[in-house]
Amino acid sequence: MIKAQQALHTVFKTVGAAAVIGLAATNAAHAADAANGKVLADSHNCAACHGVNLNKPVVPEYPKLAGQHADYIYWALRQYQMGTVNPNLGRNNAIMQAQVQNLSLSDMKDIAAYIESLQGDLVQKK
Repeated sequence: MIKAQQALHTVFKTVGAAAVIGLAATNAAHAADAANGKVLADSHNCAACHGVNLNKPVVPEYPKLAGQHADYIYWALRQYQMGTVNPNLGRNNAIMQAQVQNLSLSDMKDIAAYIESLQGDLVQKK
C-alpha cells in the first residue's frame, strides 16, 4: 500500500513539474507586442472606464492602469477570464469578465505590455 502511495506521489510530482516547464516554455515563446496591445485596448474600449491614456478612470473605484507592471496586468486579466470557471483563482467582475473572455493569452500579454509602456500617475513607495 505504501509503495502505491509513493508511486502516485511521484507521478503527481512529475506531472506538476512537466506542467510548470510547459507553462514557462509557452510564456517564453511569445514576446509581447505593445503595438498590438494598443490596438486591442482601443478595440475593447478600455478607456471608456479607465479614462484617457488609461490613467483617468471615470469613477474613483476603477483603477489607473497606465504604467502598471505588465505581469500584474496580465495576471489580473487572466483572473477575470477564469472568474466564471474557477472562482478560487478568478476575479469576480461581470464587466471585466465579459471584456476578456475572447482574448487569447498572447492578446493579454500584448495588452499588458502596452499598459506598462504608458506614462502613469502610479507612485512607487521606497
